[in-house]
Amino acid sequence: MTGFDIYVFVLCLIVFLLLGGLSTAMLVHLYKLTKKLIDIGAEDEEIATEYQKRTSTKHAKLWNMLDKAVSILLLAIMCTAFIFSVYMHATEDKSPNGIPSLKVVKSPSMSYIHEDNQLLADLGLTDQFGTYDLIVTRHLPDEYELALYDIVLYEADGMPIIHRIVDIEEPNDEHPDCRWFVLQGDANRYPDHIPVYYSQMKGIYEGERVPFVGSFVMFMQSPAGWMCIILVVIAAIAAPLMERKLNACKNVRLVHMGLLPVPEKEDGEQA
Repeated sequence: MTGFDIYVFVLCLIVFLLLGGLSTAMLVHLYKLTKKLIDIGAEDEEIATEYQKRTSTKHAKLWNMLDKAVSILLLAIMCTAFIFSVYMHATEDKSPNGIPSLKVVKSPSMSYIHEDNQLLADLGLTDQFGTYDLIVTRHLPDEYELALYDIVLYEADGMPIIHRIVDIEEPNDEHPDCRWFVLQGDANRYPDHIPVYYSQMKGIYEGERVPFVGSFVMFMQSPAGWMCIILVVIAAIAAPLMERKLNACKNVRLVHMGLLPVPEKEDGEQA
């Protein structure tokens, strides 16, 4: 973790604590205010209407189905976001054992065909992708299976680059043991400055992509994204607890209005 990453994490943690504290204070205040209104009978009409809807067969089933659907959907979203983020981190460097790897495009160098690269259009190579697209890279084939115009992911000075092979120099006296690959972004006028070795390559792109999703993925992988997930989980836990306590207060009012029977004590007497 670099110094900048630590700075971003600490900054997000401070914001998270402030927002968490503010949200908690607002929820507590809202809970106390709502409970007070219920206790003094200001919400009796709304409580009675809600009770009648819940006790009618049609509305009761619909309410229960909606409640369960929202809970399941929220849980599914949180699980999916967590698993997806873990998968992205696990396959960040390359595609191990043939498992596809997901990459977020952070450069426009493959977003269109430059006018000087018209040959690509003439050959029908329309597999370009734009900034913040989410692309799939697969396990790299053997060195001698790579062909002209393949799009590969390689690493230069610690930076991942996804460009197209525009020239291949076979082994010769200068490099007898390997091929040299010249790569170029479709939107770039000139090839990359230095030839690429097979050992620098991490995966191959075969045209599978999801447009514009990368910006959301990058946010979810950031400290801010993780903290948003934590906030949602906390809210998902706190909301039912508050609702349960408020429902107990509502039941007291329903008893007072005669819509619910007076609860009995354990010895059978009315409370």
